[in-house]
Amino acid sequence: MRPVQRNFYEPSSAPGKGVVWEWENDSGSWTPYDMEICVTIQNAYEKQHPWLDLTSLGFCYLVDFNSMCQTNRQSQRKRRLRRRMDLAFPLIMGSIPKSQSWPVGASSGQPCSCQQCILVNSTRAASNAILASQRRKHYGGTTGNTGATGTLTAVRQSNTFAGTSLWSPTSASSGPNNNNISMGGGHAKAEQVLLPLSSANFPCSPVMPTLSSAHGHHALTINGQNNLNRPGTQRISMSTARGAVPPGVPALPVKNLTGTGPVHPALAGLPVCLTRAPKPILHPPPINKSDMKPVPGINGMRRKTKKKHLRRGKNPEDVVRRYTEKIKVVPEEDCTICMERLVMASGYEGILQHKGIKPELVGKLGKCGHMYHLLCLVAMYNNGNKDGSLQCPTCKTIYGEKTGTQPPGKMEYHVIPHCLPGYPDSKSIRIVYDIPAGIQTNEHPSPGKKFSARGFPRHCYLPDNDKGRKVLKLLIMAWDRRLIFTIGTSSTTGESDTVVWNEIHHKTEFGSNLTGHGYPDHKYLDNVLTELSAQGVGEDNLKD
Repeated sequence: MRPVQRNFYEPSSAPGKGVVWEWENDSGSWTPYDMEICVTIQNAYEKQHPWLDLTSLGFCYLVDFNSMCQTNRQSQRKRRLRRRMDLAFPLIMGSIPKSQSWPVGASSGQPCSCQQCILVNSTRAASNAILASQRRKHYGGTTGNTGATGTLTAVRQSNTFAGTSLWSPTSASSGPNNNNISMGGGHAKAEQVLLPLSSANFPCSPVMPTLSSAHGHHALTINGQNNLNRPGTQRISMSTARGAVPPGVPALPVKNLTGTGPVHPALAGLPVCLTRAPKPILHPPPINKSDMKPVPGINGMRRKTKKKHLRRGKNPEDVVRRYTEKIKVVPEEDCTICMERLVMASGYEGILQHKGIKPELVGKLGKCGHMYHLLCLVAMYNNGNKDGSLQCPTCKTIYGEKTGTQPPGKMEYHVIPHCLPGYPDSKSIRIVYDIPAGIQTNEHPSPGKKFSARGFPRHCYLPDNDKGRKVLKLLIMAWDRRLIFTIGTSSTTGESDTVVWNEIHHKTEFGSNLTGHGYPDHKYLDNVLTELSAQGVGEDNLKD
Protein backbone atom coordinates (compact mmCIF):
# COMPACT_ATOMS: atom_id res chain seq x y z
CA MET A 1 0.00 0.00 0.00
CA ARG A 2 1.19 3.52 -0.75
CA PRO A 3 -0.30 6.81 0.48
CA VAL A 4 -1.99 9.07 -2.04
CA GLN A 5 -2.76 12.76 -1.97
CA ARG A 6 -4.43 15.43 -4.05
CA ASN A 7 -3.22 18.98 -4.52
CA PHE A 8 -5.15 22.21 -4.97
CA TYR A 9 -3.67 25.12 -6.91
CA GLU A 10 -4.55 28.76 -7.20
CA PRO A 11 -6.62 29.77 -10.26
CA SER A 12 -3.70 31.98 -11.32
CA SER A 13 -1.27 29.03 -11.46
CA ALA A 14 -0.51 26.85 -14.48
CA PRO A 15 -3.06 24.10 -13.66
CA GLY A 16 -5.63 26.75 -12.73
CA LYS A 17 -5.29 28.19 -16.24
CA GLY A 18 -5.22 24.77 -17.88
CA VAL A 19 -1.58 25.18 -18.94
CA VAL A 20 0.60 22.08 -19.26
CA TRP A 21 4.23 22.03 -20.40
CA GLU A 22 5.43 18.96 -22.31
CA TRP A 23 8.70 17.64 -23.73
CA GLU A 24 9.19 15.50 -26.83
CA ASN A 25 10.39 11.97 -26.09
CA ASP A 26 12.41 9.64 -28.30
CA SER A 27 9.33 8.18 -30.00
CA GLY A 28 8.20 11.63 -31.12
CA SER A 29 5.24 11.83 -28.72
CA TRP A 30 4.87 14.39 -25.94
CA THR A 31 5.30 13.78 -22.22
CA PRO A 32 3.99 16.27 -19.62
CA TYR A 33 6.26 17.55 -16.89
CA ASP A 34 5.34 16.98 -13.27
CA MET A 35 2.83 19.55 -12.08
CA GLU A 36 5.26 21.33 -9.75
CA ILE A 37 7.73 21.73 -12.61
CA CYS A 38 4.91 22.97 -14.86
CA VAL A 39 4.10 25.64 -12.28
CA THR A 40 7.76 26.71 -12.10
CA ILE A 41 8.17 26.82 -15.89
CA GLN A 42 4.92 28.76 -16.31
CA ASN A 43 5.94 31.34 -13.67
CA ALA A 44 9.25 31.96 -15.46
CA TYR A 45 7.46 32.11 -18.82
CA GLU A 46 4.94 34.68 -17.59
CA LYS A 47 7.76 36.81 -16.18
CA GLN A 48 9.32 36.76 -19.68
CA HIS A 49 12.55 35.15 -18.53
CA PRO A 50 14.65 34.07 -21.53
CA TRP A 51 15.60 30.75 -19.89
CA LEU A 52 15.09 28.67 -16.74
CA ASP A 53 17.60 26.45 -14.93
CA LEU A 54 15.91 23.39 -13.34
CA THR A 55 18.98 22.38 -11.33
CA SER A 56 17.45 23.75 -8.12
CA LEU A 57 14.58 21.27 -8.57
CA GLY A 58 16.97 18.34 -8.91
CA PHE A 59 16.94 18.16 -12.73
CA CYS A 60 20.01 18.85 -14.85
CA TYR A 61 18.14 20.71 -17.58
CA LEU A 62 18.09 24.21 -19.03
CA VAL A 63 14.82 25.46 -20.55
CA ASP A 64 15.19 28.01 -23.38
CA PHE A 65 11.94 29.89 -24.03
CA ASN A 66 13.25 31.50 -27.23
CA SER A 67 13.96 28.23 -29.01
CA MET A 68 11.38 26.29 -26.96
CA CYS A 69 13.78 23.48 -26.18
CA GLN A 70 15.25 21.75 -23.15
CA THR A 71 19.00 21.10 -22.96
CA ASN A 72 20.60 18.39 -20.85
CA ARG A 73 23.47 20.15 -19.09
CA GLN A 74 25.51 16.94 -18.98
CA SER A 75 25.02 15.42 -22.43
CA GLN A 76 24.03 18.72 -24.12
CA ARG A 77 21.18 16.85 -25.74
CA LYS A 78 18.25 19.03 -26.71
CA ARG A 79 14.56 18.23 -26.81
CA ARG A 80 11.65 20.29 -28.09
CA LEU A 81 9.13 21.79 -25.67
CA ARG A 82 5.58 22.90 -26.11
CA ARG A 83 2.99 24.74 -24.04
CA ARG A 84 -0.56 23.41 -24.12
CA MET A 85 -3.55 25.42 -22.98
CA ASP A 86 -6.36 23.00 -23.79
CA LEU A 87 -6.22 20.87 -20.61
CA ALA A 88 -8.63 22.58 -18.25
CA PHE A 89 -8.57 21.35 -14.66
CA PRO A 90 -11.75 21.44 -12.54
CA LEU A 91 -12.18 24.73 -10.72
CA ILE A 92 -13.56 24.50 -7.20
CA MET A 93 -15.18 27.58 -5.73
CA GLY A 94 -14.95 28.41 -2.05
CA SER A 95 -12.93 26.58 0.54
CA ILE A 96 -10.93 23.44 -0.14
CA PRO A 97 -13.28 20.43 0.19
CA LYS A 98 -12.82 18.08 3.09
CA SER A 99 -12.06 14.42 2.67
CA GLN A 100 -15.09 12.18 2.25
CA SER A 101 -16.14 10.21 5.29
CA TRP A 102 -15.70 6.46 5.37
CA PRO A 103 -17.46 4.42 4.19
CA VAL A 104 -18.84 6.13 1.10
CA GLY A 105 -22.22 4.43 1.36
CA ALA A 106 -22.83 5.50 4.98
CA SER A 107 -24.73 8.64 4.03
CA SER A 108 -26.98 6.78 1.60
CA GLY A 109 -28.55 4.67 4.33
CA GLN A 110 -27.54 1.43 2.62
CA PRO A 111 -26.05 -1.01 5.18
CA CYS A 112 -22.56 -2.26 4.50
CA SER A 113 -22.05 -6.02 4.39
CA CYS A 114 -18.35 -6.13 5.25
CA GLN A 115 -17.32 -8.12 8.34
CA GLN A 116 -16.13 -5.06 10.25
CA CYS A 117 -19.40 -3.19 9.76
CA ILE A 118 -21.46 -6.27 10.68
CA LEU A 119 -19.48 -6.45 13.91
CA VAL A 120 -19.97 -2.75 14.62
CA ASN A 121 -23.71 -2.87 13.90
CA SER A 122 -24.26 -5.93 16.08
CA THR A 123 -22.31 -4.25 18.88
CA ARG A 124 -24.47 -1.14 18.60
CA ALA A 125 -27.63 -3.22 18.78
CA ALA A 126 -26.37 -5.11 21.83
CA SER A 127 -25.35 -1.90 23.57
CA ASN A 128 -28.75 -0.36 22.92
CA ALA A 129 -30.48 -3.42 24.38
CA ILE A 130 -28.34 -3.29 27.52
CA LEU A 131 -28.97 0.43 27.97
CA ALA A 132 -32.72 -0.01 27.49
CA SER A 133 -32.70 -2.74 30.14
CA GLN A 134 -30.80 -0.47 32.54
CA ARG A 135 -33.29 2.32 31.98
CA ARG A 136 -36.25 0.06 32.77
CA LYS A 137 -34.58 -1.03 36.01
CA HIS A 138 -33.66 2.54 36.95
CA TYR A 139 -37.12 3.99 36.25
CA GLY A 140 -39.12 0.97 37.40
CA GLY A 141 -40.19 -0.01 33.90
CA THR A 142 -41.64 3.42 33.12
CA THR A 143 -40.36 6.33 31.13
CA GLY A 144 -40.68 9.08 33.71
CA ASN A 145 -42.85 11.98 32.65
CA THR A 146 -42.69 11.33 28.96
CA GLY A 147 -45.60 8.94 28.75
CA ALA A 148 -44.01 6.83 26.02
CA THR A 149 -41.71 3.84 25.99
CA GLY A 150 -38.20 4.36 24.64
CA THR A 151 -37.86 8.02 25.66
CA LEU A 152 -34.94 8.99 27.85
CA THR A 153 -34.82 11.99 30.15
CA ALA A 154 -31.39 13.56 30.34
CA VAL A 155 -30.24 14.44 33.85
CA ARG A 156 -28.72 17.83 34.51
CA GLN A 157 -24.97 17.60 34.26
CA SER A 158 -21.87 19.49 33.25
CA ASN A 159 -18.93 17.91 31.49
CA THR A 160 -16.23 20.06 30.00
CA PHE A 161 -13.72 19.34 27.28
CA ALA A 162 -11.25 21.91 26.02
CA GLY A 163 -12.91 24.45 28.31
CA THR A 164 -16.34 24.13 26.73
CA SER A 165 -19.50 22.48 28.04
CA LEU A 166 -20.81 19.70 25.84
CA TRP A 167 -23.99 18.73 27.69
CA SER A 168 -27.07 20.66 28.59
CA PRO A 169 -28.05 21.42 32.21
CA THR A 170 -31.65 21.13 31.07
CA SER A 171 -33.63 17.93 30.78
CA ALA A 172 -35.32 16.59 27.73
CA SER A 173 -38.60 18.19 26.89
CA SER A 174 -41.51 16.13 28.16
CA GLY A 175 -44.55 15.14 26.29
CA PRO A 176 -46.34 12.24 24.73
CA ASN A 177 -44.31 10.23 22.27
CA ASN A 178 -41.33 12.54 22.71
CA ASN A 179 -38.10 10.75 21.91
CA ASN A 180 -35.82 13.81 21.86
CA ILE A 181 -33.07 15.07 24.14
CA SER A 182 -32.36 18.78 24.31
CA MET A 183 -28.75 19.93 24.15
CA GLY A 184 -27.43 23.32 25.12
CA GLY A 185 -24.64 25.06 27.01
CA GLY A 186 -24.07 25.64 30.69
CA HIS A 187 -22.55 24.14 33.83
CA ALA A 188 -24.09 22.05 36.59
CA LYS A 189 -23.29 19.12 38.83
CA ALA A 190 -22.49 15.94 36.88
CA GLU A 191 -24.68 12.87 37.18
CA GLN A 192 -24.67 9.62 35.27
CA VAL A 193 -26.59 9.52 31.99
CA LEU A 194 -27.06 6.61 29.62
CA LEU A 195 -27.39 7.38 25.92
CA PRO A 196 -28.53 4.53 23.65
CA LEU A 197 -26.89 4.12 20.27
CA SER A 198 -28.82 4.09 17.04
CA SER A 199 -28.08 3.75 13.36
CA ALA A 200 -29.52 7.21 12.86
CA ASN A 201 -26.86 8.91 14.95
CA PHE A 202 -24.01 6.45 14.39
CA PRO A 203 -24.22 5.22 10.78
CA CYS A 204 -22.18 2.28 9.55
CA SER A 205 -18.69 3.58 10.16
CA PRO A 206 -15.86 2.86 12.58
CA VAL A 207 -14.90 6.54 12.63
CA MET A 208 -14.73 7.88 16.17
CA PRO A 209 -16.41 11.16 17.12
CA THR A 210 -14.03 14.09 16.82
CA LEU A 211 -14.20 17.68 17.99
CA SER A 212 -14.67 20.41 15.45
CA SER A 213 -15.48 24.08 15.61
CA ALA A 214 -18.51 25.57 13.90
CA HIS A 215 -20.48 28.79 14.35
CA GLY A 216 -18.36 29.83 17.30
CA HIS A 217 -19.25 26.72 19.35
CA HIS A 218 -17.26 23.60 20.12
CA ALA A 219 -19.26 20.72 18.70
CA LEU A 220 -18.87 17.00 18.74
CA THR A 221 -18.89 15.88 15.12
CA ILE A 222 -19.85 12.29 14.27
CA ASN A 223 -19.49 11.37 10.57
CA GLY A 224 -19.71 15.01 9.58
CA GLN A 225 -22.99 15.69 11.48
CA ASN A 226 -22.93 18.00 14.51
CA ASN A 227 -25.12 16.14 16.98
CA LEU A 228 -24.10 17.76 20.26
CA ASN A 229 -24.17 21.29 21.59
CA ARG A 230 -26.25 22.66 18.75
CA PRO A 231 -27.73 26.12 19.22
CA GLY A 232 -31.43 26.65 19.83
CA THR A 233 -33.83 23.81 20.39
CA GLN A 234 -32.33 21.28 17.98
CA ARG A 235 -32.70 17.71 19.20
CA ILE A 236 -30.92 14.40 18.86
CA SER A 237 -33.23 11.50 18.17
CA MET A 238 -32.47 8.37 20.14
CA SER A 239 -33.79 4.90 19.36
CA THR A 240 -33.21 1.48 20.80
CA ALA A 241 -32.44 -1.91 19.35
CA ARG A 242 -31.71 -5.40 20.56
CA GLY A 243 -28.97 -7.87 19.78
CA ALA A 244 -26.10 -9.89 21.19
CA VAL A 245 -22.68 -8.50 22.10
CA PRO A 246 -19.97 -10.27 20.08
CA PRO A 247 -17.32 -11.78 22.36
CA GLY A 248 -14.12 -9.85 22.86
CA VAL A 249 -15.57 -6.39 22.06
CA PRO A 250 -15.03 -4.16 25.11
CA ALA A 251 -17.05 -1.06 25.96
CA LEU A 252 -15.83 2.23 27.35
CA PRO A 253 -16.80 2.40 31.07
CA VAL A 254 -19.68 4.64 32.13
CA LYS A 255 -17.63 6.57 34.64
CA ASN A 256 -15.29 9.53 34.86
CA LEU A 257 -18.16 11.72 33.73
CA THR A 258 -16.44 14.72 35.29
CA GLY A 259 -13.79 14.51 32.60
CA THR A 260 -11.01 13.47 34.99
CA GLY A 261 -10.26 10.17 33.24
CA PRO A 262 -8.65 9.38 29.88
CA VAL A 263 -12.04 8.68 28.28
CA HIS A 264 -14.09 11.68 27.25
CA PRO A 265 -17.50 11.72 29.00
CA ALA A 266 -19.40 11.91 25.72
CA LEU A 267 -17.97 8.53 24.71
CA ALA A 268 -18.89 6.72 27.96
CA GLY A 269 -20.71 3.47 27.31
CA LEU A 270 -19.84 3.27 23.62
CA PRO A 271 -18.61 -0.13 22.40
CA VAL A 272 -14.97 -0.19 21.34
CA CYS A 273 -14.34 -1.49 17.83
CA LEU A 274 -11.41 0.60 16.70
CA THR A 275 -8.17 0.14 14.83
CA ARG A 276 -5.07 2.26 15.31
CA ALA A 277 -2.88 3.21 12.37
CA PRO A 278 0.09 0.83 12.56
CA LYS A 279 3.61 2.16 12.76
CA PRO A 280 6.37 0.82 10.52
CA ILE A 281 8.81 -1.60 12.12
CA LEU A 282 12.09 -0.12 10.97
CA HIS A 283 14.56 -2.14 13.03
CA PRO A 284 14.88 -5.69 14.38
CA PRO A 285 14.97 -6.50 18.10
CA PRO A 286 18.23 -5.55 19.89
CA ILE A 287 21.15 -7.69 18.77
CA ASN A 288 24.39 -8.44 20.61
CA LYS A 289 27.55 -7.76 18.68
CA SER A 290 28.49 -11.42 19.06
CA ASP A 291 25.33 -12.38 17.14
CA MET A 292 26.42 -10.43 14.04
CA LYS A 293 28.07 -12.89 11.68
CA PRO A 294 29.88 -12.43 8.34
CA VAL A 295 27.82 -13.04 5.22
CA PRO A 296 28.69 -16.46 3.77
CA GLY A 297 30.75 -16.21 0.59
CA ILE A 298 31.70 -12.56 1.10
CA ASN A 299 35.03 -11.48 2.55
CA GLY A 300 35.01 -8.91 5.33
CA MET A 301 32.18 -6.92 6.88
CA ARG A 302 33.05 -3.34 5.89
CA ARG A 303 33.92 -1.23 2.85
CA LYS A 304 35.13 2.35 2.65
CA THR A 305 35.10 4.69 -0.33
CA LYS A 306 38.05 6.84 -1.19
CA LYS A 307 37.71 10.50 -2.02
CA LYS A 308 38.52 9.72 -5.63
CA HIS A 309 37.60 6.49 -7.33
CA LEU A 310 37.86 7.66 -10.89
CA ARG A 311 40.01 6.54 -13.79
CA ARG A 312 41.70 9.77 -14.66
CA GLY A 313 44.24 10.42 -17.35
CA LYS A 314 42.15 8.95 -20.17
CA ASN A 315 42.15 10.93 -23.39
CA PRO A 316 38.54 11.72 -24.39
CA GLU A 317 39.40 10.88 -28.01
CA ASP A 318 40.83 7.51 -27.00
CA VAL A 319 37.74 6.66 -24.94
CA VAL A 320 35.40 7.54 -27.82
CA ARG A 321 37.45 5.61 -30.36
CA ARG A 322 37.56 2.54 -28.08
CA TYR A 323 33.76 2.11 -28.06
CA THR A 324 32.85 3.30 -31.57
CA GLU A 325 33.56 2.43 -35.17
CA LYS A 326 33.61 4.95 -38.00
CA ILE A 327 30.74 5.02 -40.48
CA LYS A 328 31.55 5.50 -44.16
CA VAL A 329 27.97 5.76 -45.45
CA VAL A 330 26.18 8.17 -43.14
CA PRO A 331 22.36 7.74 -42.92
CA GLU A 332 19.86 10.58 -43.15
CA GLU A 333 19.30 10.83 -39.39
CA ASP A 334 19.72 13.36 -36.62
CA CYS A 335 22.51 13.30 -34.08
CA THR A 336 20.49 13.28 -30.86
CA ILE A 337 23.27 15.11 -28.99
CA CYS A 338 23.64 18.25 -31.12
CA MET A 339 20.31 17.78 -33.02
CA GLU A 340 22.08 18.39 -36.36
CA ARG A 341 21.84 16.00 -39.29
CA LEU A 342 24.54 13.33 -39.27
CA VAL A 343 25.45 14.23 -42.85
CA MET A 344 26.25 17.75 -41.62
CA ALA A 345 29.09 18.82 -39.35
CA SER A 346 28.71 18.50 -35.58
CA GLY A 347 26.99 21.32 -33.73
CA TYR A 348 30.14 21.59 -31.61
CA GLU A 349 32.22 22.68 -34.59
CA GLY A 350 34.07 25.83 -33.57
CA ILE A 351 33.18 25.26 -29.92
CA LEU A 352 35.21 22.11 -29.29
CA GLN A 353 38.43 21.34 -31.10
CA HIS A 354 40.23 17.99 -30.79
CA LYS A 355 43.13 16.71 -32.81
CA GLY A 356 42.31 13.79 -35.02
CA ILE A 357 38.51 14.18 -34.76
CA LYS A 358 36.91 16.18 -37.54
CA PRO A 359 33.44 17.72 -37.01
CA GLU A 360 31.89 15.66 -39.82
CA LEU A 361 33.08 12.25 -38.58
CA VAL A 362 30.30 9.90 -37.46
CA GLY A 363 30.71 6.83 -35.24
CA LYS A 364 28.50 3.89 -34.27
CA LEU A 365 28.54 2.52 -30.72
CA GLY A 366 29.53 -1.14 -30.67
CA LYS A 367 26.77 -2.73 -28.53
CA CYS A 368 23.62 -0.77 -29.30
CA GLY A 369 24.49 0.55 -32.78
CA HIS A 370 23.33 4.13 -32.22
CA MET A 371 25.22 6.71 -34.27
CA TYR A 372 26.51 10.17 -33.29
CA HIS A 373 29.09 12.72 -34.34
CA LEU A 374 32.38 11.69 -32.75
CA LEU A 375 32.90 15.29 -31.66
CA CYS A 376 29.52 15.22 -29.90
CA LEU A 377 30.53 12.08 -28.00
CA VAL A 378 33.74 13.80 -26.93
CA ALA A 379 31.74 16.80 -25.67
CA MET A 380 29.39 14.48 -23.75
CA TYR A 381 32.34 12.64 -22.19
CA ASN A 382 33.99 15.91 -21.11
CA ASN A 383 30.76 16.95 -19.39
CA GLY A 384 30.60 13.74 -17.29
CA ASN A 385 32.84 12.06 -14.73
CA LYS A 386 35.64 11.43 -17.26
CA ASP A 387 36.07 7.97 -15.76
CA GLY A 388 36.83 6.11 -18.97
CA SER A 389 33.22 5.02 -19.59
CA LEU A 390 30.51 6.09 -22.02
CA GLN A 391 26.75 5.80 -21.77
CA CYS A 392 24.57 5.92 -24.85
CA PRO A 393 22.25 8.94 -24.46
CA THR A 394 19.49 7.13 -26.38
CA CYS A 395 19.25 3.66 -24.83
CA LYS A 396 21.51 4.16 -21.74
CA THR A 397 23.78 1.24 -22.65
CA ILE A 398 27.01 1.56 -20.66
CA TYR A 399 30.46 1.08 -22.20
CA GLY A 400 33.25 0.50 -19.73
CA GLU A 401 32.98 0.82 -15.97
CA LYS A 402 30.63 3.60 -14.92
CA THR A 403 31.38 5.42 -11.67
CA GLY A 404 29.32 7.98 -9.76
CA THR A 405 29.81 10.98 -7.49
CA GLN A 406 29.05 9.40 -4.12
CA PRO A 407 30.73 11.25 -1.22
CA PRO A 408 33.20 9.38 1.05
CA GLY A 409 31.70 7.06 3.65
CA LYS A 410 31.56 3.47 4.84
CA MET A 411 29.37 0.44 4.22
CA GLU A 412 28.96 -2.41 6.72
CA TYR A 413 27.13 -5.70 6.22
CA HIS A 414 26.53 -8.74 8.41
CA VAL A 415 23.99 -11.50 9.13
CA ILE A 416 21.56 -11.07 12.02
CA PRO A 417 19.55 -13.91 13.63
CA HIS A 418 16.11 -12.62 12.62
CA CYS A 419 13.99 -13.36 9.56
CA LEU A 420 12.23 -10.90 7.28
CA PRO A 421 8.48 -11.10 6.51
CA GLY A 422 8.08 -13.47 3.59
CA TYR A 423 11.37 -15.28 4.30
CA PRO A 424 10.64 -17.37 7.41
CA ASP A 425 13.39 -19.90 6.65
CA SER A 426 16.23 -17.40 6.20
CA LYS A 427 18.14 -15.12 8.47
CA SER A 428 18.64 -11.50 7.40
CA ILE A 429 21.48 -9.46 5.98
CA ARG A 430 21.72 -5.98 7.45
CA ILE A 431 23.54 -3.26 5.52
CA VAL A 432 24.54 -0.06 7.30
CA TYR A 433 25.51 2.98 5.23
CA ASP A 434 27.16 5.93 6.93
CA ILE A 435 28.14 9.10 5.08
CA PRO A 436 29.10 12.29 6.96
CA ALA A 437 28.35 15.81 5.79
CA GLY A 438 31.13 17.59 3.94
CA ILE A 439 32.16 19.95 1.14
CA GLN A 440 31.21 19.39 -2.49
CA THR A 441 34.00 18.91 -5.02
CA ASN A 442 34.22 19.71 -8.73
CA GLU A 443 32.19 16.61 -9.64
CA HIS A 444 29.19 17.78 -7.58
CA PRO A 445 26.46 20.33 -8.42
CA SER A 446 27.87 23.18 -6.25
CA PRO A 447 31.64 22.84 -5.82
CA GLY A 448 32.93 24.37 -2.60
CA LYS A 449 29.49 24.42 -0.97
CA LYS A 450 28.60 22.32 2.07
CA PHE A 451 26.33 19.31 1.65
CA SER A 452 24.17 17.70 4.34
CA ALA A 453 23.73 14.01 5.10
CA ARG A 454 20.32 13.35 6.69
CA GLY A 455 19.19 10.08 8.21
CA PHE A 456 22.59 8.40 8.50
CA PRO A 457 23.48 5.75 9.40
CA ARG A 458 20.84 4.15 7.15
CA HIS A 459 19.92 0.50 7.80
CA CYS A 460 18.80 -1.72 4.93
CA TYR A 461 17.85 -5.39 4.80
CA LEU A 462 18.13 -8.40 2.50
CA PRO A 463 17.18 -12.05 3.02
CA ASP A 464 20.18 -14.26 3.71
CA ASN A 465 19.65 -16.63 0.79
CA ASP A 466 21.43 -17.19 -2.52
CA LYS A 467 19.71 -14.34 -4.36
CA GLY A 468 20.06 -11.98 -1.39
CA ARG A 469 23.81 -12.65 -1.24
CA LYS A 470 24.07 -12.07 -5.00
CA VAL A 471 22.35 -8.69 -4.58
CA LEU A 472 24.72 -7.84 -1.72
CA LYS A 473 27.79 -8.61 -3.86
CA LEU A 474 26.49 -6.31 -6.59
CA LEU A 475 25.63 -3.59 -4.05
CA ILE A 476 29.21 -3.79 -2.73
CA MET A 477 30.44 -3.38 -6.30
CA ALA A 478 28.10 -0.42 -6.81
CA TRP A 479 29.36 1.08 -3.54
CA ASP A 480 32.97 0.75 -4.69
CA ARG A 481 32.00 2.49 -7.92
CA ARG A 482 30.27 5.25 -5.88
CA LEU A 483 26.83 4.61 -7.40
CA ILE A 484 24.63 4.05 -4.32
CA PHE A 485 24.30 7.71 -3.31
CA THR A 486 24.81 11.08 -4.92
CA ILE A 487 24.36 14.74 -4.00
CA GLY A 488 21.18 16.42 -5.18
CA THR A 489 17.71 17.48 -4.08
CA SER A 490 15.71 15.24 -1.75
CA SER A 491 12.38 14.15 -3.26
CA THR A 492 11.05 13.66 0.29
CA THR A 493 11.97 16.96 1.97
CA GLY A 494 12.84 19.16 -1.02
CA GLU A 495 16.20 19.98 0.55
CA SER A 496 18.97 20.69 -1.96
CA ASP A 497 22.69 19.93 -1.63
CA THR A 498 22.07 16.79 0.39
CA VAL A 499 22.99 13.11 0.06
CA VAL A 500 20.20 11.20 -1.74
CA TRP A 501 19.67 7.69 -3.11
CA ASN A 502 20.89 7.21 -6.67
CA GLU A 503 18.12 5.14 -8.35
CA ILE A 504 19.03 1.86 -6.63
CA HIS A 505 16.17 1.09 -4.25
CA HIS A 506 16.80 -0.34 -0.79
CA LYS A 507 14.50 -1.86 1.82
CA THR A 508 14.71 0.21 5.02
CA GLU A 509 11.78 -1.38 6.91
CA PHE A 510 12.67 -4.57 8.73
CA GLY A 511 9.37 -5.98 10.01
CA SER A 512 6.67 -4.28 7.92
CA ASN A 513 5.93 -2.82 4.50
CA LEU A 514 3.78 0.20 5.34
CA THR A 515 5.83 2.68 3.30
CA GLY A 516 6.61 0.34 0.42
CA HIS A 517 10.23 0.08 1.58
CA GLY A 518 9.88 -3.20 3.45
CA TYR A 519 8.90 -6.84 3.21
CA PRO A 520 7.16 -8.96 2.07
CA ASP A 521 7.98 -7.94 -1.49
CA HIS A 522 8.86 -10.98 -3.57
CA LYS A 523 9.63 -8.87 -6.66
CA TYR A 524 12.17 -6.66 -4.92
CA LEU A 525 15.29 -8.77 -5.48
CA ASP A 526 14.57 -9.04 -9.21
CA ASN A 527 13.78 -5.33 -9.43
CA VAL A 528 16.98 -4.24 -7.69
CA LEU A 529 19.02 -6.55 -9.96
CA THR A 530 17.48 -4.71 -12.92
CA GLU A 531 18.31 -1.32 -11.38
CA LEU A 532 21.89 -2.39 -10.72
CA SER A 533 22.22 -3.61 -14.29
CA ALA A 534 21.01 -0.20 -15.52
CA GLN A 535 23.97 1.31 -13.64
CA GLY A 536 26.38 -1.06 -15.34
CA VAL A 537 26.60 -3.45 -12.37
CA GLY A 538 25.23 -6.70 -13.78
CA GLU A 539 25.51 -10.37 -12.92
CA ASP A 540 28.18 -10.77 -15.62
CA ASN A 541 30.45 -8.64 -13.40
CA LEU A 542 30.36 -11.38 -10.76
CA LYS A 543 31.93 -13.80 -13.26
CA ASP A 544 34.76 -11.34 -13.85
